[in-house]
Amino acid sequence: MLFSLVRSLIGLFTKGGYRKYDRIATVSAVMMMRIQFIIGLLLYVAYSPFTNRFTFTMSDPYQRFWSVEHLALMILAIGAAEIAGSKSKKSNNSLVKFKFQAIFFGISLLLILIGIPWSRLG
Repeated sequence: MLFSLVRSLIGLFTKGGYRKYDRIATVSAVMMMRIQFIIGLLLYVAYSPFTNRFTFTMSDPYQRFWSVEHLALMILAIGAAEIAGSKSKKSNNSLVKFKFQAIFFGISLLLILIGIPWSRLG
């Protein structure tokens, strides 16, 4: 995702042409997001303690983060990546392709970074 975002920004600022290499980077980023979504969904349904118990409380920040916030942010991130891929595929203008990719891959990456539990990683 970061690689595709950087390629889009470079193409946008240098006003370069949209090459096959750029398309491969875009398709790869979107496909990796889809695969990660499927794996995450399988893990959530099969192994999550939140889906295996019947009690759920929004007052517990830990449960709320994993059951609601993380899930919602990742779904929105996937949606933004899909928009980037779709809009760039339909346009014939290189600058428009780079612009849509830069905007929506940027939004997607930001949502992913927001959805990571940074305090629990250290």
